[in-house]
Amino acid sequence: MPVVVVESPAKAKTINKYLGDGYTVLASYGHVRDLPAKDGSVDPENGFDMTWEVGADSRKHVKAIADALKDDNALILATDPDREGEAISWHLEETLRKRKAINKDTPVSRVVFNAITKSAVTEAMKNPRQVDAPLVEAYLARRALDYLVGFNLSPVLWRKLPGARSAGRVQSVCLRLIVEREMEIEAFAAREYWSVKALLTTPRGQEFEARLVMLAGKKLDKYDLENATQAELAVQAVASRALRVTGVEAKPASRNPSAPFMTSTLQQEASRKFGMGAKQCMSAAQRLYEAGHITYMRTDGIDMAPEAVMAARDAIRDRFGEAYLPKSPRMYKNKAKNAQEAHECIRPTDMTRDAAKLRLTDTDQRRLYDLIWKRTLACQMEAARLERTTVDIGSEDGQVGLRATGQVMQFDGFLKVYEEGRDDVTDEEDRRLPQIVQGDKAAFAKSSLRADFAKAQDGKDSPAAMLSQNEAVLGLQHFTQPPPRYTEATLVKKMEELGIGRPSTYASVLGTIQDREYVRKEQNRLYPEDKGRIVTVFLINFFRKYVGYEFTANLEEDLDRVSAGEADYKDILSRFWRDFSVAIAETSELRITEVLDVLDDALAPTLYPAREDGGDPRQCPLCGTGQLHLKTSRSGGFVGCGNYPECRYTRPIGGDAAENGDRILGEDENGNEISLRSGRFGPYVQRGEVTEENKKPERASLPKGWKAEEMTLEKALTLLSLPREVGQHPDGGAIKANFGRFGPYLMHQLPDEAKPVYANLRDPADVFEIGMNRAVELLAEKRANPGGRGRAAAKSLRDLGEHPDGGPVQVFEGRYGPYVKWGKVNATLPKDSPPEAMTLETALELIAAKAAKGGKKKAAPRKAAPKKTAAKKATAKPATRTKAG
Repeated sequence: MPVVVVESPAKAKTINKYLGDGYTVLASYGHVRDLPAKDGSVDPENGFDMTWEVGADSRKHVKAIADALKDDNALILATDPDREGEAISWHLEETLRKRKAINKDTPVSRVVFNAITKSAVTEAMKNPRQVDAPLVEAYLARRALDYLVGFNLSPVLWRKLPGARSAGRVQSVCLRLIVEREMEIEAFAAREYWSVKALLTTPRGQEFEARLVMLAGKKLDKYDLENATQAELAVQAVASRALRVTGVEAKPASRNPSAPFMTSTLQQEASRKFGMGAKQCMSAAQRLYEAGHITYMRTDGIDMAPEAVMAARDAIRDRFGEAYLPKSPRMYKNKAKNAQEAHECIRPTDMTRDAAKLRLTDTDQRRLYDLIWKRTLACQMEAARLERTTVDIGSEDGQVGLRATGQVMQFDGFLKVYEEGRDDVTDEEDRRLPQIVQGDKAAFAKSSLRADFAKAQDGKDSPAAMLSQNEAVLGLQHFTQPPPRYTEATLVKKMEELGIGRPSTYASVLGTIQDREYVRKEQNRLYPEDKGRIVTVFLINFFRKYVGYEFTANLEEDLDRVSAGEADYKDILSRFWRDFSVAIAETSELRITEVLDVLDDALAPTLYPAREDGGDPRQCPLCGTGQLHLKTSRSGGFVGCGNYPECRYTRPIGGDAAENGDRILGEDENGNEISLRSGRFGPYVQRGEVTEENKKPERASLPKGWKAEEMTLEKALTLLSLPREVGQHPDGGAIKANFGRFGPYLMHQLPDEAKPVYANLRDPADVFEIGMNRAVELLAEKRANPGGRGRAAAKSLRDLGEHPDGGPVQVFEGRYGPYVKWGKVNATLPKDSPPEAMTLETALELIAAKAAKGGKKKAAPRKAAPKKTAAKKATAKPATRTKAG
């Protein structure tokens, strides 16, 4: 009875059901061997020999397969149909031969199937082959390259850049993309411009909007109105003229469906539509594949099997009718660089079963399957047909011209099923225009644009706006925006365009740079951490070739040539190692100070931007005599004063310390780093870093009245030394003083008391200064009146308004300080939020957080891209309430 080996127990169970009792189906549980994490596992001096080791968890699985082969007469390797799957099959065969579990006469074959369905599995069993040697060699080359980079470059990072975790052949290039995008954002200078629109009406009383496209008889480009003065003149020019329709043009247009999914596009769309990370997406897809619902999910092919195309067309005909079916099937050609074309797109295995019919209980699986099913059907449907209309309006003197655009859907086609998401949605929306005839008068509407005017000014950072006297012409201020930060989806798309990485590596690379704390994700956007910046600049300056986009893509092409049997993998390794080993040796000899000097110069435009007063941007703002320099610590890079230790000024790479609240204060007597940080509930000090051994480092919040910018190492150590022991109580037990959630307090427990007694202190300084006599007195008062002032009814301070779900939201003064209350939910105000400044919006956030109780904390907000400069406010002020002719 043949032994069939697959990768997971879920697949084993399904395939065993398809094959029946004539086969023994076992799981390898993924890779069974890997390179040991130690020096010498790849030996360049001996033909790049590789030393493999069976993992501790894998030994029992290998043993189970070996035991099964004692009684069975054949081994069938049925791992996944890609390079990794081929490698697992090769490792299994090699390991079993070394264990002598495979005899000379034991037949060993390899089968592949793209979907776990009965027909796909039984067809694969009819077409066995041998393990593909070129594919295995491509895997060996990739694994050796990753090892040589990681185990030779990472130690250089550790020695030269304390706090750096690791470097990788693909991960470092991916990190470079994120860091360079952040530097683009920081260097971006916003440019002010204005637009003008009018609310017009047809002779039949139907209203429509048009934007200004011509002024003073000349075409108006996007940035021509540079300030409020020019915008005001433009608003007056439009509002003071009679307008007429000078042209109406309607053109037919069509939209074709997108190609079916491959790995990268599935990850992108799942991110856009559901906010799924790459890892989350692939986990759900893996489970769908193992359950036999979709085809293999790691692919860069978009071709579809002929039988799948016909099944999709049948499903379209049955569900939507002949009108939605093109005369001939749609064919898609992969445009991705370095496409392996090893297998087809990601699609359902049964086109007749939508998500409702599958009755999937897991939310991620259900949403992802629905997405795949709809995209697959849509890719074989008719195009959507539209009519796009452009209406031109002008003044009789030819000085002013406006344009209105709109479109009408005439046939929805594939849009009936599916519409692709967009990463950055534009402000302009296609509108349906009323019937407009050339020559018609375009009068100003009696309705007002005042609502748009008010909306434009809603908020402290809102742009300026101006409204004409007749309230039908509106000028709006805009600012150009920096390039957006990458999401996981757009980063995968960029990696794919550059030819970096492969479907099987996208998710793991993105996970690695976040696990290494080089990058963090906030609101689905990727931000580089300071240590990520330092590592990237280091690699660009000392290993530029190896983090180059073209070099990395060319290396991927070389690996593709190996998998096609067109190149020798050891030749590729040899060429790579010859130059890389020299770069490692040269950089290893550099002193840390030499490295920091290079990085300091490279980062100078970011670290030391020009000052408005023309002064030296490197001058220390604290002592006034020292020069600022880049320094490193175990938590990453920071900027510090050259007069250390006399001057202890520091700030993070990301900006000003007063804004960020994150800076290194120094070290304690044991060499632990003491840092000031900004958290969800305000600034705090921390001893050491979060590590595997120390997952919760010692922390202390800054008491009320303590300013982050005035925090010193001595103050931080005092806070971290709390609770302070005031002394021994006359009746036994230590009296301790500390800060708590509700302020400073004393704590004491007598031997016969079931729980400690707490007494509030009025002044935060009492925690450090109160003596025994006063402490004993306060505790005695508390024991005599345990209810204290807490028994009095809380005093209502303010009524903030109505909660969206009904009921008032109020601010109260309670026993432990001010809080907001809605129904039965009470939420304490943060220490830096006075009750008189509390708004309904902030109160709702506090109440929601309190109601969630233990929900996942959001990361502290980071410094944003440069906001609109003071120039904005200068132009905005006079323009805000202007009324023009």
